[in-house]
Amino acid sequence: MELCDSPDQSNVTAYRATVVAIVTFEAFAGMWINAFIIFVICMAWVKKKTLNSNEKILLLLGCSRFWYLCISSLYYFLSVIHPNYLYVHPTFQLILSIQSFLNYSHLWVSVCLCVFYCIKIASFQNSFFIYLKVKIDRMVPWLLLGSELFSLVIGILVYEITDKAFNKNLSYTCQGSIWKASIRVNEHFFPVFFITGFGFVTSFMAVIFSDLLLLFSLWRHKHNMQTNSMKGLSVDAHIKAMKSILSFLVMYSINFVFLILTLSYSRFKTKIM
Repeated sequence: MELCDSPDQSNVTAYRATVVAIVTFEAFAGMWINAFIIFVICMAWVKKKTLNSNEKILLLLGCSRFWYLCISSLYYFLSVIHPNYLYVHPTFQLILSIQSFLNYSHLWVSVCLCVFYCIKIASFQNSFFIYLKVKIDRMVPWLLLGSELFSLVIGILVYEITDKAFNKNLSYTCQGSIWKASIRVNEHFFPVFFITGFGFVTSFMAVIFSDLLLLFSLWRHKHNMQTNSMKGLSVDAHIKAMKSILSFLVMYSINFVFLILTLSYSRFKTKIM
């Protein structure tokens, strides 16, 4: 596959340079925060020689988010500054596959974290819920393993679908040719969009359901304490926890909306965003 030069490619505009700088700064901030989480948990691991369930989830979540930001920033940088180096075999397929794996990984590990806290904190008299509360610590490693295996399968599928689509339709590396060819390639990416969208919706519903259950449990407990004339720090703590959960739900919903909008944009536009 031969590379051909585009006249616009040598002169990166100030707009593109600014956007790349902003994205790089945001990615660096996210990587630093997740690296700090990983460092703190690893230090606790060295001291205690063991990790509890929530620390295991947070450690895996921090690792997956850290590497997801690294790969995503690399993908964005190449797509804006050096597209000729991105749209070659097998660079594009590998980056997209690894990005999909890490994206699904941190999405589903986040679901595990929400479900874990819901089962641990919420109080319901249902026998199945009580059984989960007793067994949840033993189930966490299996939930994490299942999340990673599922994410790995998604990454492999994305690589296979992307590789077939590019081998059939994409024999150009010029930026202008890429956008024209991607119109024909777009239809082959439908399974990727479907799988990605299904994963987004499923994880979103699981998180929302878990948080609503936890919110309802906290509200009921707070109501019982107020009915029994119990006031003070416990009631205030419940109110603050409920406000935190509501804030999280709002931010998670906004994140979900933008994920779907990004997916829709990349499905119907010629350039994969």
